[in-house]
Amino acid sequence: MNLKAKQARDILLSLAGDLAGGFLYALGIYFFAKSADFAPGGISGLALMANYLFHLPIGVTTLLLNVPLVLLSYKILGKKFLAKSFFSMAVCTIFLDVIFPHFPIYTGSPIMAALYSGVCLGAGLAIFYMHGSSSGGTDFLTISIKVLRPHLSIGMVTMSIDLVVILLGWPVFGKLDAVLYGLLSTFMASIVIDKIMYGTGAGKLVIIISGRGSDIAAGIGESFERGSTMIRAIGTYSKEEREVLLCACSKVEAYKVRRLVNQVDSDAFVMVMETNEVFGEGFKALDVKKDILG
Repeated sequence: MNLKAKQARDILLSLAGDLAGGFLYALGIYFFAKSADFAPGGISGLALMANYLFHLPIGVTTLLLNVPLVLLSYKILGKKFLAKSFFSMAVCTIFLDVIFPHFPIYTGSPIMAALYSGVCLGAGLAIFYMHGSSSGGTDFLTISIKVLRPHLSIGMVTMSIDLVVILLGWPVFGKLDAVLYGLLSTFMASIVIDKIMYGTGAGKLVIIISGRGSDIAAGIGESFERGSTMIRAIGTYSKEEREVLLCACSKVEAYKVRRLVNQVDSDAFVMVMETNEVFGEGFKALDVKKDILG
């Protein structure tokens, strides 16, 4: 593929990501959160409150409230990320203020509105994040924190920041339910974000305690071309020396590793643990800032 074809493909993929993310994000805000009178958090939550109190357009208000956050995060996130985010915000604004007002909003159960608002918001935000963009607002703070503290979960950072905005929904909408629905929506969004973003990089960590660690390590290398780390340890009860193997692998390989361990040493102690992300050789590159900002 030549350079021009690659650039054209990247532009089309970015545009498709903006349209899909913008549609889902605006769907969560306009069709579900607005209909149930609650703020799901973030700058869009503040814009929803402004719309409720003063009938201001949600999309344009969101853009205006983003200005100080752009100035604060400019040095950390850089021109490229902010430019892509501005285009994503513009797409969200078009859906919120131009397209969706011509369609009827959801008028069913507020709990269902909160749940589906969270699902749509989480999916939209994950799409933005995965192609190096965002919907603006507190996303700029979220991504800045993630760049500075890469070990933190994006979903949990988002939920922590949004909590303050959600609590403002109580006096604005005049009911405690607004806070409860906002919390439910944001909780769902954080789960969806983490599942989509970390699901592709998730794996298993197999911890094996055995007296035949070298044989098991050799079997893992030969059968799956997967390395492992050996640690020598002493059991506090038996006082006997054992070999502890740490093997990071895919979910499919984890079952095969467990079966191989049983064949080599049926008395081995095996623990299989979930890992959100695995970085390093054979997995994802350990460049967190590039991975987040594109």
